[in-house]
Amino acid sequence: MAATVALAVTDGMLHFELSLATEVFGSPPAAVPGPWYELALCGPGPVRVGRFRLEPDHGLERLARADTVIVPGWADPDVAPPADLVDAVRAAYEAGARVASLCTGAFVLAAAGLLDGRRATTHWAHTGELAARHPLVEVDPDVLYVDGGRVLTSAGKAAAMDLCLHLVRQDRGSAVANAVARRLVVPPHRDGGQAQFVTTPVPAPDRQHPLAELFPWIMERLDRPLTVEDLARRAGLSSRHLTRHFRATTGTTPLQWLHIQRIRRAQELLETTDSGIDTVAAATGMGTATTLRRHFHRTVGVPPDTYRRTFRATADGG
Repeated sequence: MAATVALAVTDGMLHFELSLATEVFGSPPAAVPGPWYELALCGPGPVRVGRFRLEPDHGLERLARADTVIVPGWADPDVAPPADLVDAVRAAYEAGARVASLCTGAFVLAAAGLLDGRRATTHWAHTGELAARHPLVEVDPDVLYVDGGRVLTSAGKAAAMDLCLHLVRQDRGSAVANAVARRLVVPPHRDGGQAQFVTTPVPAPDRQHPLAELFPWIMERLDRPLTVEDLARRAGLSSRHLTRHFRATTGTTPLQWLHIQRIRRAQELLETTDSGIDTVAAATGMGTATTLRRHFHRTVGVPPDTYRRTFRATADGG
C-alpha cells in the first residue's frame, strides 16, 4: 500500500509551497517502479490560497490517518492560525504521523506545541518572530531545513523543495529522490542540517561560471585521487581562488564537497547494484572497504550494509 502524504490547507496558505509539495508527492517519475505516494488534500471546505480557490479532497480530520502531514507556508505570521487546523495537525502527530512544515508553516507547528524543546527553522525574515512568539522553540536561522525525526521544518521557498526531496530520499532512497529532482529540473541541494541522504549542490549550468566545467569533470573522476591542487589546475585558478569560488557556490570547501559527492555515489551504487563493498569503495575513491565504512557511517549515520538492506528493499518494492 502506498504511503499517504496529506497536505493541510486552509484560507491563508501560500500557493507556492503547496504546489511544490503537490508536484513532488503527487507525480511519480516515470522511471520509478511500484506505487508512489497517495496524495490527500485536506481542508475545512473550499479555501482560498493566494489568488486561487481550492476544493480539498477531505476534511482536516483526514490528517490523523496520514503517514506524513505537510503544512505549507502560512501567509501572515502575524495572524494566529485557525484552531481547527492547529488541532488537526496536533492530532495527526499524536496518531503517529510524520509532520513537516514548509516555510512559515512552522508557525502552525509551533502553535500546536510540536516544536517546543526542538530545533526548528522558517523563512529567514520570520525567524526572529518565531523565536519571540514561541520561546520554547530553538530557532535556527542559518539552515535550509531541520530534520527532528518525526517533526521537520524548512526555510522559505526553494528550501521547501530541499525538504520535500529529503523526505523522498528518506522513504525511497537517493536514486529515487534524484529521479524526482531530474523530472522537476532542479539540482541536488545542500545539506539542510542533517548530513544523511543529502547532497551538496552543483550550480545550475552556466558557461560563465568559473567552476562550470570543473564540476562535471570531477563527477567523472570520483574513483581517482584528487587534490585541491588538481582541481585548481583544471579550473585554471589558484588554490585560494578555487576555495573562495567553492565556498560561494556550495557553502563548503572543495574537499568536503568532493567527500559528499563520493558518499552520494556510494549511496547510489548500494541502492542500484550488487557490487561488493570493496568494489563500491574503489568506484568512489575511498580506496578500501574499511575507509568507506568509516566515512559512510560517520556521514550517513548507518553502515553501508544497513543502508543497502534498507533501500534495496524499498527499491525492489519491499
